[in-house]
Amino acid sequence: MSRTRVSVLTLLAVIAFAGNSLLCRLALKDTRIDPASFTSVRIISGALVLWLIIRMRGGMHRGSGSWLSALALFAYAAGFSFAYVSLPAGTGALLLFGAVQATMIGYGFWSGERLRMRQAAGIMFALGGLVGLLLPGLSAPPLLDSASMLGAGLAWGIYSLHGKHSSEPIRTTAENFLRAVPFTVALSVAMAPWISWDGWGVVYAMVSGALASGVGYAIWYTALKELRAIYAATVQLSVPVIAAVGGIVLLGEHLTPRLVIASIAILGGIALVVSDRQRAN
Repeated sequence: MSRTRVSVLTLLAVIAFAGNSLLCRLALKDTRIDPASFTSVRIISGALVLWLIIRMRGGMHRGSGSWLSALALFAYAAGFSFAYVSLPAGTGALLLFGAVQATMIGYGFWSGERLRMRQAAGIMFALGGLVGLLLPGLSAPPLLDSASMLGAGLAWGIYSLHGKHSSEPIRTTAENFLRAVPFTVALSVAMAPWISWDGWGVVYAMVSGALASGVGYAIWYTALKELRAIYAATVQLSVPVIAAVGGIVLLGEHLTPRLVIASIAILGGIALVVSDRQRAN
């Protein structure tokens, strides 16, 4: 695959990841759809598109999907949706990305990786940025919604770790999306008294599931085969930035000094840890 094609696919993938934040926030801010319904439509749409992609690639042979991964995928999607009831797009993406990376980095240390000086500094920067972002104040994000997004990041980190060594990641992702459907249907049933449907909200959820999730993941895994590990890890640092810019341009959100400082600390700290881990390997 040519370098230009890899670069284009990578750019499309990170735009899709940021697009999930923008679509979810747009739906829950400007339409009447509830977060449980958004989650259900997103997962079902993603499952259908990924199933179609697998069929076009040669059939649905058994991969390495599991019910544990499907549960983690569902927990991520549900926490993500409920958090975006109030969180701005950029803040939510920053919390999500920080929690995902913290989960995966923490697992590495728990598995026996040694903590180097540069990694320790990066962790301190990232934690300091997170604490600064969540400290009470006029521009602090809602604590409950922030906790929901951090939980979503933890679930996505677990999902990523569980499927890290899959030989067929697109097929595995398709299986996990299909397995997540019963969980999200059960959520919608449990939330039936609060269900609220909206035409545009459903459209946004379908685009999030089918394009930003289903097609986005397929593009990312295609590009990932050609990317060096350090580049693949650090390129995702752009996702919260793209989401923040999109939130300002498309949703009229404000860029606060607190978010700027926290973003620099959290993303810069994670970049230090990730780059140092790759050098160590």
